[in-house]
Order: sequence, then structure tokens, then C-alpha cells
Amino acid sequence: MKKLVTLSIILFSLTEVFSQDPFQVRGNFSIDAQYYREDSAIAAVVPDEQIALQGFGNIILTKGKFEAGVRFETYLPAFVGYPAGAPWEGTGIGYRYAKYNGDKLEITVGNFYEQFGSGLVLRTWEDRGLGVDYALDGIRVVARPIDGITVKGLYGKQRFNFNDGYQNGDGIVRGADIEFNLNQLLDSVINFKGQWTVGGSFVSKYEQNRNPVYDFPENVGSGSVRLKYQYSGFQFSGEYAYISTNPSSLNSNIVDIPDSLDPSVGIFQYGQGLQIHTNYSKKGFGVGLTASSISNMALQSQRNSGPFDSWINYLPPTSVLQTALLAQFYPYATQPNGEVALRGDVFYNIPKKSLLGGRYGTKLEVSYTHIQSPDFPVVDDFEINRKGIEPTLFSWGDETYYEDFNAKVTKRVSKKFKASLMYMYIQYNNDVVLGAYDYNNNPTKGTVFADLIAFEGSWKIKKGHNLRFELQALFTDQHLQDWLAVVAEYTVSPHWFFSAVNQYNYGNADGDKFNFPVVSTGYINGSNRISVSYGRQRAGVFCVGGVCRVVPASNGLTISLTSSF
Repeated sequence: MKKLVTLSIILFSLTEVFSQDPFQVRGNFSIDAQYYREDSAIAAVVPDEQIALQGFGNIILTKGKFEAGVRFETYLPAFVGYPAGAPWEGTGIGYRYAKYNGDKLEITVGNFYEQFGSGLVLRTWEDRGLGVDYALDGIRVVARPIDGITVKGLYGKQRFNFNDGYQNGDGIVRGADIEFNLNQLLDSVINFKGQWTVGGSFVSKYEQNRNPVYDFPENVGSGSVRLKYQYSGFQFSGEYAYISTNPSSLNSNIVDIPDSLDPSVGIFQYGQGLQIHTNYSKKGFGVGLTASSISNMALQSQRNSGPFDSWINYLPPTSVLQTALLAQFYPYATQPNGEVALRGDVFYNIPKKSLLGGRYGTKLEVSYTHIQSPDFPVVDDFEINRKGIEPTLFSWGDETYYEDFNAKVTKRVSKKFKASLMYMYIQYNNDVVLGAYDYNNNPTKGTVFADLIAFEGSWKIKKGHNLRFELQALFTDQHLQDWLAVVAEYTVSPHWFFSAVNQYNYGNADGDKFNFPVVSTGYINGSNRISVSYGRQRAGVFCVGGVCRVVPASNGLTISLTSSF
């Protein structure tokens, strides 16, 4: 609280200094509260407090090229299963910064987020829903000396947890990035066909080695190069990244290490990764291909952080991000120790007023994703240097981590009614991904094979009144077996919405039948929104962008309030 008062005084003083031309103030608030009830049938977790409350508020002041901001956070306590990694507790300042944003120079001091390229060597980000915050605390400079060149540099420590205020980890992160837009840079020399962008990054971390036995590298370096080309409807992008020797508890799982050699130390080996995306689209048709290979690519600012903490880099997911309720039973999280992934997507719009397109046209979408284990050559050298494996790229192993096939048809039947029908096949290796849980909150063993059918409709009943509904069925002989789901959302624009959802597990192998009903209502007024929901939540995982956290089963009442100004 003292930090908040001090910061408020500073911001007020600055406002007085610039009173001739006051600052502009903007921000947003979010508050969530949940009341937990006992529910032994689904092993619902009830905290001692029975009520959890968490929230945050951002206040940002700007004047011309100057900007300053602060985020206040509170967790009294945080929701059960939140956040994903190290605990967030208490009340205090979670983020603060000041920034000068000139035409050719941008300087930030305090907390900041940044991304180099696709993030393979650096992406610091936060997601309130997921409960991750990888903000850096230090200084960041962005320079644009001439048209077509952007240079970035940063130096700082990384947020690790929250205890009445953010707390940084021990590691120091340093990085630089340069990007060339060749069209802007050489427009007077070469007339390029298409848009060309090339770039490169270097990031290193420092962490003191306090281990008396092992010679852990105190400085770990990483670098990447990238290329992007776009011409008409065609686009290509690719990035290669390399990380120097970086032993950690995470990469200790890449290969079997004898217990006598302390497996938690990890392997002393480099890592590398390559991601390639290409797509082509024109009116009514599009096709996309993605290939990715990850080999020992975990990069955290603290060597032995947990699986959700202190991440410097980000490994984008290759799988399709599903919105169907039952499809979210099996989300895929990128495996930093190693994977080989391929994905293809095609869509085609059948023209309006054709035999198959009908009056309004019909959209067809097909997608396929396959993610396989890598087959790293094993190096039997644990008594010498603990390299363990050769982290090769696109070395196809014999274990499937994840596979899905989606086919979807979307059609507008009339001016007031639009519908879609989707089929999805899923193969999900839960021994690796660990996203499927039973009613005792234990992960399911083995691979889950599932088929999903989902029908979605949207009916505009009359002006301002809209009904959206989903009917879904999921069939599997593993993991809790068969499910039905019904979703109904009724919106009265611009203020009210009502929803009812039920997931029914009717084919449980133990003969049990479970319903997971949730009813919600809410009111929206401009940028203010309040919602109330009540019901059961099954155990599982919640994912954002290929990063997932475990969500335990619960039963109770939830109230949410958001506002921006």
C-alpha cells in the first residue's frame, strides 16, 4: 500500500507540473469473486476462506510523447488453481512504468513487455485469465534511425511471483533485435515485387551458479534469424532459433538419466527450433501449411523454475485453437523439450446462387494437425559431460503426441438464421500433454481417442434479440467416455445477456452420470460489464495460446465486474 501511495503522489505531482496542459487519463478495472460449495461427487476443491476475490486495475496517464502507468492487483485469495505457476497473494503494485515515445526513439523504464520475431528467443507477455505474467523490470529502448530499420534493446529482471507486490526472480535478461523492411530501406535502389522483411535477435540470461557440484553455465545465449515475404495473396514466414547449453529440471525429461547421477540437474546440451508458415488466399479460397520442430527449447530466466514460471521465450502452438466446448477437453500445449508438428488448412466458399451454395453461399473448412515425438540420437556420455542427446530437427519419432482432423460446413439459411456443423477427430497422448483429468483430479493414463460432432446455430429473432445455441456430442472409450453438451445464449442488445450450459457425462465406465450445469446473466452499459454465474466446473485445463494451467473441479457462484475508461 505504501508503494501505491508513493506512486500516486508522484503521478499527482507530475500532473501539477503539466497543469497547463493536463494529462489524459485512461485505464480499466476487473474484479472477480467466487463462492465455493462442497461437492464431493466431483471432488470439488473448497478453500478455507470459502470465498476468493481477485482483481486488477490499470491507470495510464499520457501527455504528448510521455506516458506513465501503474497496475494495482489483489488476490484475497486467488481462485483455486490460479495462477498457473508461483503463487500470487495479497494486494499491491503488480506493474509500473514510464515511457517516452518519440518519432525515432522510444524509451521505457520500469516494467514492460516485448517480443522479438515470433517469440522463439524472447516474448514477455501476460494473460490475466491464465494467470501468467512474464513482465521484465528494467529498461527498454526502441530506435528507428532511418525508414526501414528498427532496433530494440532491453535489460532487466523478470517477474516471478506476487506477494503484496510483484517480486522479480534472480536471473537477468539482456537482449537486442534488429529488423529490416527492405522495401522501405531500398525503395530508391530496387523495385521489389512483394514485401520483404528480415530480422535477427540475440538474448542472453545471467544466473549465478550456487551449486557446489555442477558447473552450470551462468550465461546462456540464444539467437534467431527470420524472414517474411508477402506478395499478393501469398505469404511466407520462417524463423530459426538456437539456445546455447542450458541444463534445467525441465530438460531432464528428454532422456533417461540414471538416478545415481541426479536426473533433476538436466542435460548440458544446446537447443534449436525452426518454424515455417506459408499460406495463399484469394476471394473465396485459402490454403495454409505450417511445419515446426522444437528441440530442447525451454528458456527460463531462473534455471529451476516451475513449468509455468520465468519463461523468456514463447513456443507458438501448431494445433488449431478450438472454440467448441467439448473440444476444449483436449487442448494441446507445446512441448518445449521436443516435438515435430505439421498442419494444413483449407477453406472454400461455394458461390452464392449456385447449386451447392444456395442463396447465401456455403463455407467449407478442413484442417489437419499432427504432432509427433522427436527421435533424438542418444549420446551415452553421462559420466563425462551429460549431453545425453543430439537435438536434431525434424527427426520423426514413433510416438504421436497429438492429432486432430476438423471438417466444418457453415451456411446462412436465411437473413435471420445461420448454422454450422463440425466433425472433429482427436488423438491425445495424455501421458505427455497431461490435460485430461478424472473425477478425483488425477490425470488419465495413456492416449485418448475421441470423435466430436458439434452443431451451432445463430437466430436473429427480432431487432436486438439474438439466440445462439450449440449441440455437441463427444464419444471416447477412454477418459470418462461419452458426453453431450448444450449451450444457449440469449442476447438483448445492447444491455442484457443470458446463458445456460450443461455438459452431461452419460457414458461413464463406473456407471456414474454427471451433469455440469452453469447458468449466467449479465448487464452491459457502455464499457461497463457485470455478470453472475452459478454452477459446476469439471476438472481439466484452461489454455491460452498453447499455454495451459490445471483447473480443479469446483461448484459455486461467480461474480465478475469489468470497466474501462
